[in-house]
Amino acid sequence: MNDPGDLRPNEEAVALEPASDATLRFIGTIHTPWRDRKDCPRQGRLDGPECQLVLDPVWHNALAGLEDYDTIEVLYWLDQSRRDLIRQSPRSDGQTFGTFALRSPVRPNPIGTSMVKLVRIEKGALIVRGLDCLDGTPLLDIKPDRCAFSPKAPQKTGNQPIS
Repeated sequence: MNDPGDLRPNEEAVALEPASDATLRFIGTIHTPWRDRKDCPRQGRLDGPECQLVLDPVWHNALAGLEDYDTIEVLYWLDQSRRDLIRQSPRSDGQTFGTFALRSPVRPNPIGTSMVKLVRIEKGALIVRGLDCLDGTPLLDIKPDRCAFSPKAPQKTGNQPIS
């Protein structure tokens, strides 16, 4: 994954120690039609193919109420991505950009996020449209669309809008 020979013209990588400063808990696995990065779309489309978010059984009850949302945010771990590039050439044309100026899967912490259409929920699996990741990608989290979500807890005291 971090082969210096994989660099495009003008890309730049850094030498990194293995990451060990955070622990994530994968909650399931994502199933998509794409098995190779070259086939994977750059951005998911809401009219794209149906994909599945298959949750581990312990998390099935955590889905209660999610069916109320048309769109949800999915966070996932891009486990096939290299993590050492600080400058990238997305078009392979020699023009480079800093990693943080791109939505590339190649990043220090390869967390992917997509706003997807929730088609249906069936037996601990969410059927969605709009993903852009490889089949077998580890699932990190699921959240309601922040624009459609209204807090279910009372407002915190002392929280005043910032003006």
